[in-house]
Amino acid sequence: MSTNLFAKIPSVDSLLKRPGIQQLIDHYSRGFVLRQLDQFLAELRSKIKQGLMDSSELESATSMIEDHLTLVLQQRLAPSLLKVINATGVIVFTNAGRAPMAPDLAERVSEVATSYTNLEYDLKKGSRGHRDQHLEDRIKRLLDCEAATVCNNAAAAVFLILNTLSAGKKALVSRGELVEIGGSFRIPEIMVKSGAVLREVGTTNKTKAEDYEKSIEDDTALILRVHQSNYRIVGFTHRPSLEELVTIADKNAIPLVHDIGSGYLFRTQHPCLQDEPTVEASLAAGSHLICFSGDKLLGGPQAGVIIGKKDIVDRIRKNPLMRACRVDKMTYAALDWTLLQYEKGTFEKTLPVWQLLSTPAESIRNRALEIKKRISSRVLEVSIREGVSLTGGGSAPEEEIPTWLLAITSTRHSPNQLEDSLRSYEIPILSRIEEDQVLLDLRTVFPDQDEIVIEALTQFSTTA
Repeated sequence: MSTNLFAKIPSVDSLLKRPGIQQLIDHYSRGFVLRQLDQFLAELRSKIKQGLMDSSELESATSMIEDHLTLVLQQRLAPSLLKVINATGVIVFTNAGRAPMAPDLAERVSEVATSYTNLEYDLKKGSRGHRDQHLEDRIKRLLDCEAATVCNNAAAAVFLILNTLSAGKKALVSRGELVEIGGSFRIPEIMVKSGAVLREVGTTNKTKAEDYEKSIEDDTALILRVHQSNYRIVGFTHRPSLEELVTIADKNAIPLVHDIGSGYLFRTQHPCLQDEPTVEASLAAGSHLICFSGDKLLGGPQAGVIIGKKDIVDRIRKNPLMRACRVDKMTYAALDWTLLQYEKGTFEKTLPVWQLLSTPAESIRNRALEIKKRISSRVLEVSIREGVSLTGGGSAPEEEIPTWLLAITSTRHSPNQLEDSLRSYEIPILSRIEEDQVLLDLRTVFPDQDEIVIEALTQFSTTA
């Protein structure tokens, strides 16, 4: 029986003559279509061999080869990285790409990406230049620092600093700052990989200035102050000020390195950021070296920015590992455009992360009410309730931003099924579930995406 079935499988040559398959070849390429066709026929033979296919099933499968190939080819060529709508209320949402970029920034990056550039060419001298020329002067003017360089992310910045300054020597870190952040990035482990020797100082909840003083030895290379990211130690605690640590570092002729994390450059009036450390304040306190992320509160591309004393930055720049961690022309273009917004003083109006942070709760409520009004369904129950948004990305931990939420339940489906339906929509919508309700926080949904949310909820209502 199986031998007869094998004989009924059409040959590749006969299939290639079918008009539908020829259209696919014209649209894609012969080689690409042929590979998928060979794979499909191999699957048919495997099913026949295992006794999983009879004559009628084989006939049905071969008659629909064109449809099958069309679907497979579309799936193979579909991009994996997709635009999503973030309705979670987490503004700097790491899993969703952190800070979204402005359309004008994307246009600037596109302009650079599609042409040759002066990435490492000095147009004035007509000779080879250095990549950092495209951001260093702007950062120096903006922050009044001596030098700046950039690598591919803040974790790489910490690694490069430690490897350059402290390989084989001790780096002092408070026990309360030996943090783990997203992706299992642990300060002790990154120090080991960098070659630095970790010297723990103080206790988890209390570290004093004299703890650092007592720990300094001949082979101590630096003091590292770490941003505590997404957690806080409260209660019976103590932490020396930056000024105290700078005094100790200067006294012992070693640098104080401040991993400031979020890239919050200047103090603003936003209430949830009053306790967040700023780059400006760290420089004013005398920090010798500071590193921070480009795609958190800074509002730009993924990058690790390192600023501080020129002699130290120059040493890091000359580290052979810097080449492995350097950024490309698109990141330089995006970072320069972002910093330009700060230099002009327009960042709170032009950078999406700051627009989302500062959107009034009443504006969000009005949009939520409009969406609720337009969802007429016997399947979905939509209400409006007060809630909170989060800064995210390890910035301003535990600080909450007042917002209004669309709270949705279904009379036929569980919250998990509704959440899955939204996440599977043609433009995926990310939400959260609390108290058996699916919650949509429009603070992180751009106003021009409201119609898509309405369409997704309407489609769920009509197909459920």
